[in-house]
Amino acid sequence: MGIKDLRSKSVAELRSELLALRKEQFNLRMASASGQPARPDQHGKARKNIARVKTVLNELGRGGRAGGKT
Repeated sequence: MGIKDLRSKSVAELRSELLALRKEQFNLRMASASGQPARPDQHGKARKNIARVKTVLNELGRGGRAGGKT
């Protein structure tokens, strides 16, 4: 998932994507807590994808003035 893909989505699609990513993050945490072997890189990827979605939502909330353009 790239930032360009996220910027082309609507706010509703971004919110549903954020919900799915948070569920995935929760499932990864529960799997590691129960002792199931999981790839440790998945935790970081989930966290970074959540941050990307939240960044785009924040940009849309501010009117899309992000990117250093004034």
